[in-house]
Formats: sequence, C-alpha cells, structure tokens
Amino acid sequence: MSSVIPLLTEFEKERIGERQPLPERYLGLTDAVMDARIAAARATLGSRLVILGHHYQRDEVIKFADYTGDSFRLASQIARRPEADYIVFCGVHFMAESADVLAAPHQQVILPDLAAGCSMADMAAPDQLDVCWEELAQMGGGPEGSGRAGIVPVTYINSAASIKAFVGEHGGTVCTSSNTAAALRWAFGRGDKVLFLPDQHLGRNTAYRIGIPLSDMVVWDPDEICGGLDPDQVARARVILWKGHCSVHTRFTVQQIAAVRRQHPGIRVIVHPEVPWDVVQAADDSGSTEHIIRTVSNSPEGSVWAVGTEVHLVNRLAAALAPRRTVISLDRFGCLCSTMFRVSPNHLLWVLEGLVEGRVHNRIVVPDEQKHWTKVALDRMLSIQ
Repeated sequence: MSSVIPLLTEFEKERIGERQPLPERYLGLTDAVMDARIAAARATLGSRLVILGHHYQRDEVIKFADYTGDSFRLASQIARRPEADYIVFCGVHFMAESADVLAAPHQQVILPDLAAGCSMADMAAPDQLDVCWEELAQMGGGPEGSGRAGIVPVTYINSAASIKAFVGEHGGTVCTSSNTAAALRWAFGRGDKVLFLPDQHLGRNTAYRIGIPLSDMVVWDPDEICGGLDPDQVARARVILWKGHCSVHTRFTVQQIAAVRRQHPGIRVIVHPEVPWDVVQAADDSGSTEHIIRTVSNSPEGSVWAVGTEVHLVNRLAAALAPRRTVISLDRFGCLCSTMFRVSPNHLLWVLEGLVEGRVHNRIVVPDEQKHWTKVALDRMLSIQ
C-alpha cells in the first residue's frame, strides 16, 4: 500500500500556505490499482502531458516520469516539450517554480502535493536578503568602498523564486550542484566577491575545489546584525556564505566514512557536495547526483561504493548495478528526504485524473513581478558551461 501522507510541520504550513487535501477516495488504493489508473490517465492526455521526476523521488512515482534527473537536467528538459500543455513536476516547490518561469505561456506547471517543500530554501527569505545586501553596502563590501558593486550574488537552485529574482536583478545567476564551479568562475569574472546562498556547504566545498582557501570565506548569519561579521572580515573575504544547509546531507559524517572503510576494506566513498567540508575531504570523490550516477556506473566491475546522498537514489543505483558492482548508503539507516517523499502515487493519480476531467489541481504560478528577473537568472544558469 502507498497511502501514507506525511503531516506538515507548522514551519512548512507558514511557508507553503493552505493546500487542498487529498480526496478521501484516493486513500487506501492498492499499488496495482493506482498504476493502472495513472497509466490510463497518461495515455488519455498523451503529448499534452510531460512528467518530470527528481532522482530523490520514491520508486512508485519516478517510474512514471518522462524525464528523470537532478534540478539542472530537469530544468533543461522543459524547452524540449513545447507541445505539452501540462508539466507535472514530481519534485519540490522551488523546482516547480523554476519550471513555471521557464515554461511557455500556454503551459501549466503542477506540483502533486503542495506540501513538498525544501527546508534549505526556507532558510533564505527575501526580506533577509534585502537586509544582507544593504548591510554589505554599508560595510563597504565592494572595491574602493563602493559597497555592492564588487559583489556578485549566486543562489543555489534550492531557493524560492523571489530569491532568484533578486539575484537576477542584481547581476547574479542561479546554479545547481552540476554547475556550481562554472557559476562561481562566471561570477568572479564579474566581481571580486561572491555572495553564495542558501547552502553554505555547497558554496564552501565548491569554492575550495576551484582554489579558494577557507581563510577567504566567511559565513553570513541572517539572524545576526550584519550577519555576525565586521567590516574587516567582509573586506578580506572572497566568498560570503549564507548560513543554510540541507537537512539530509548534513547527516553524513567523517565517522561514518571511517566505519564503512573498516567494514569494507577497499571501498570507494562518493558524496554529494551539500555535505559538510570535512566529509568531502574524507571521501574519495564528490559531485552532483548526475556525477555520482555516472562515476559509479562507469567504475570497474567488482567495485564497491558507499554513496552519501538521498536513499532513493542510492537504492535505485544499487539495484541497477547489481551484481557487477556493490552500492550501499554511507548512512546505514539511509537518509530520506521527507519533503520529497510527500509526492506520493496517490497525489500523482489525483492531479492526472483531474487533468483528464478538465480540472487543474495544485498549479504553481510565479508572480509576474518576479518572473522576468527569475528567468534572467535561470537563463544565465543554463548558458553557463
């Protein structure tokens, strides 16, 4: 059975707002019934429908996706389906927002469950970014006391459309874990400092990988006056990291790596760059979900891997490569993205049958005042190699 619907926290209710509850008739359905009805709805909608599925989705959902991938790969697929009227995004809220911005005017973007949010994205609010930008100006963050002129903002795609719009309007770009290094190089070609948000770990790990020492990075805490920094710290810094993180990837530790090496001599460890810096240093390799899949899949037969990312991706990779390669989770309990898990086959069936009947549930619409600059930032992301 696949009818478990996780509860919202008060924090998530405030971020997302009210959502239409899943009708009772969609609860308690067997997997076989849902599979048959989802397939029937897809067949009826035909080319008018495209389903995008993030790697962290549960198996019962992602098997229906027309395209699977990380945020970068899925964002680039939207332009390839101009004939589709409906884009059903099996991911989380910020991904659906980006899809709405990149979609054609006639296309409608649907998120099967509006409760599928992202705690990392919620760690950067527009009013906090406004304050940060003004305080950096007052602290002389740019060259020759010019304040903001020398700072280029870069936001991870795991952020709200309002944050992306700010970044686009102020000369910056969006990045994903696939192109963060390229985005940072792009930004340093346009300014002497980067404000990177909201994930401090991705920013730190990537900046260090391209040759920026830790001593040239500082952390901006939006809950502190002036981010908890003084003007000298800002002046010396090349990278200003927003104090945010991924609740899934910060569960991985150096101790886990040491333990898995003791249990499996010769094992290779690969982690996502959203993990803390010391974990990346202890691992053999790090990279986006696409990099992880490609690296492990292309490794010599007989290889044994511990993977530090969300458990659904790890389990699918293990099943796909067995028995020629062995893949285990770095966390022996498996790290689950609980908000991604909220997109259930029950919700997918509900929104698809609604479309068949001419009703659109859970449409994601980015306000017009945000769309222009959000698209500028996203287009920059897609153009950066």
